[in-house]
Amino acid sequence: MSERIRVLLDEETVDQRIREIAEDISREYAGKEIHMICVLKGGVFFMCELAKRITVPVSLDFMSVSSYGDDTKSSGVVRIVKDLDQPLEGKEVLIVEDIIDSGRTLSYLLDVLKRRNPNSVKLCTLLDKPERRVVKDVNVDYCCFNIPDEFVVGYGLDYAQKYRNLPYIGVVEFDEE
Repeated sequence: MSERIRVLLDEETVDQRIREIAEDISREYAGKEIHMICVLKGGVFFMCELAKRITVPVSLDFMSVSSYGDDTKSSGVVRIVKDLDQPLEGKEVLIVEDIIDSGRTLSYLLDVLKRRNPNSVKLCTLLDKPERRVVKDVNVDYCCFNIPDEFVVGYGLDYAQKYRNLPYIGVVEFDEE
């Protein structure tokens, strides 16, 4: 079976929406510093583009949490692969995620991070699939795009570690051979 990629959101559309979200975040955090936590690996492309456009001071940290492996569906088992380098106590935390699907990973992550006593924790995602949500307590504060239930790649999102570098969001379509 081979795959091809159909464009869902082109590069210009994604770039414009990231600018808009960055303006909203900058307004809301005026006079404060944001501690951005990138959920690796997929979130790194989005966080870099977002951070460049935020006008208040930011600090960055990275965390790797996995529930996918090499499949197109979440396994449901969440594990921390890489934890944060800096403490969160008293910080304004903004979790930056590439996509929210079932909500299991983010529910787990929000619980872990809130126990580290930040001043606040908010969630920003490039893509959201609300119709796939299994865990209902995941509140998205900033969302670039709600998308249909299709397996997407590009802008940091991958299929078996491929397609992360696409400058747009595409849908993986499989061809029978």
